[in-house]
Amino acid sequence: MNETIRKAIIPVGGIGTRFLPLSKVFPKELWPLVDIPVIQYILEEAKQSGIKEIIFVISPEKKVVLNYFKESTKIEKILKDRKKNHFLQPLKKIEELVSDISFSSVLQRKPLGDGHAVLQAAKIVRSEPCGVLFGDDIVDSKVPCLLQLSKIFKTCQKPIISLKKIAKEKIPFYGIVEVEKIANRLYKIKKIVEKPSPEKAPSDLSIVGKYILTPEVFDYLKRAKPTQRKEIILAETFDKMIRDGKIIYGYEFEGEWLECGNKLGWLKSHLYLSLKHPQFGPELKKYLKELI
Repeated sequence: MNETIRKAIIPVGGIGTRFLPLSKVFPKELWPLVDIPVIQYILEEAKQSGIKEIIFVISPEKKVVLNYFKESTKIEKILKDRKKNHFLQPLKKIEELVSDISFSSVLQRKPLGDGHAVLQAAKIVRSEPCGVLFGDDIVDSKVPCLLQLSKIFKTCQKPIISLKKIAKEKIPFYGIVEVEKIANRLYKIKKIVEKPSPEKAPSDLSIVGKYILTPEVFDYLKRAKPTQRKEIILAETFDKMIRDGKIIYGYEFEGEWLECGNKLGWLKSHLYLSLKHPQFGPELKKYLKELI
């Protein structure tokens, strides 16, 4: 098996239920965090983790997400003609970001679960291990989260799920894992429990939407039975693998988990990053002191 992770799947096919009504016309992946959209943070993480090929899983309505990364020839010409070259830098940054990454996309015509979304990329991934980065989760860290997982994968060569400890009151809203500790921050996952009560939760470790998958995971996804809602769920597929005796690891990554999957989480993440921003942060802190 190739031990270097070079491909990453980025699913962006969801309908953004928690962001209605704005998500009817404006994909949540393009909502800004400070002055760039969520999807750019995800792509930056992929690039900084050594990814060379991105596979977007999109719905027919989400093609505008791909347009964000295309060249802005017309806009650049207008800015140059108007002698406003200082506005070109953000556009150049995007061009540099995508310069040595190849892109492809596959359609997910209906939102049939996160496992179904990932499965759509199977033909492009082929027999390689790959990363998966969901747009609901950003990690602010010195070492990109996916790179942390990749380093662990070089040793274990098994699927890896990113984990983060959460407060007791948050447990009923997340997938929680039962684990056996292997090393510092590294666990063997024994069971996945969806949204348990705090009293019945096997731990305080929550699943975060960043993974490394092996070809075997895709084999299981292909055979997975849809739920009553006709969805294929990635966590249920992992749980089936564990029951079959397959080894799946969890890694408690280093860094701040910024949630963007609901309005309040997005607002908190926007505020967190805005206050840390070298240009806007100092002035915003002064402004907040005036308001509070």
